[in-house]
Amino acid sequence: MAAGVAGARGAGRSLMRLVTMSGVPILRQLHLEERLLRRTGDNWCIINDGTAPATIVMGVSGRVSDLVEIEPVLRDKVPVIRRFSGGGTVIVDQGTVFATFICSKTAIPGLQPFPRDIMSWTGQLYDKVFDGFGEFHLRENDYAFSQRKFGGNAQSITRDRWVHHTSFLWDYDMKNMDYLKIPKRAPDYRLARNHTDFLCRMKEYMPSRSVFTEGIISALGDHFTVEPTEPEAVLSDDTGFKPSTKLLSPQDLEDVIASKESHKVQEVEA
Repeated sequence: MAAGVAGARGAGRSLMRLVTMSGVPILRQLHLEERLLRRTGDNWCIINDGTAPATIVMGVSGRVSDLVEIEPVLRDKVPVIRRFSGGGTVIVDQGTVFATFICSKTAIPGLQPFPRDIMSWTGQLYDKVFDGFGEFHLRENDYAFSQRKFGGNAQSITRDRWVHHTSFLWDYDMKNMDYLKIPKRAPDYRLARNHTDFLCRMKEYMPSRSVFTEGIISALGDHFTVEPTEPEAVLSDDTGFKPSTKLLSPQDLEDVIASKESHKVQEVEA
């Protein structure tokens, strides 16, 4: 219903293709998003409700040793992915809702294709989505209810296009947070809080996941003509495309540990 309404309101505006999925593995989703960014000229909104198994996703420039508790991750065989976009490190699972916008630089009149401008635009869009459900704020690069984070963002900007993707914490398993280190570079509003005090669950503020996703679709209708697209139409493998997003192997992680141990030995010998 919301998509049709959005399409009517967006007559004459840029077209945005909407893909709604459920339970697609996050590695496959990221490969899809990277391909749509680099191989198409269309505007896309990708919504994926949950993923399994629980997976750690790092930004393109993140250092594993600074962000991940490697030994427990190896012990419990938690997958670790290095994605193609910037941003921080998250652990995602069936309690995570993903929302991604992939746009050409001319898709939104007046929007400058720079990180802060894109972040500001998404903050205004989500302000409509969360109207009446909580004290929503765009805090630095995070979405928060009051002072507690529930949405982490990452971006990639190319010559002609950009992607902005968000991991929303509808729910989360607190024990999974133990696989992540508190980052050395944290937003000021975190105030050195641990994961428990810093994060919140969206389910405590909204009645259902469907209300949330329908809200996104409706808000997009203020800017685009929204056209639903079947997931099968875009999930087919593109054998000619080689994504930069990769799953780190256990050996990759063990090499990080070995490198740290070697560095410690060198410090002792010095």
